[in-house]
Amino acid sequence: MIRGVRGAITVEANEAEQIVSATERLISEMVTKNEVQPDHVASIFISATNDLNASFPAKALRKLKGWTYVPVTCMQEMAVPGSIEKCIRVMMHIETDRAQQDIEHIYLEKAKTLRPDLIDKKVNLD
Repeated sequence: MIRGVRGAITVEANEAEQIVSATERLISEMVTKNEVQPDHVASIFISATNDLNASFPAKALRKLKGWTYVPVTCMQEMAVPGSIEKCIRVMMHIETDRAQQDIEHIYLEKAKTLRPDLIDKKVNLD
């Protein structure tokens, strides 16, 4: 079964190192929490808000061992008035036996405000 794993993180400044480092942190946590292997990834979409253009966030993926052939693309997030700033979002499509409700979506830094219902879903389900 192909499932989507969502994640988001914010950075403090439009600096290449922050963008790549934050994206690497986010993807690493998504991978760890969902026990993802590179061979089980169909594709990854990464978006960034229009105030982030110092680097492609996808560069972070190339720092991870074994991820050379994973298809990844970057795009610009919609510029909705009042939306969160300096935010990187990831949608990872993975092959997994996990049920939809068992996927762990990761929201870090100020991006926690995007989906508070998914931050600690085990508590919210009880």
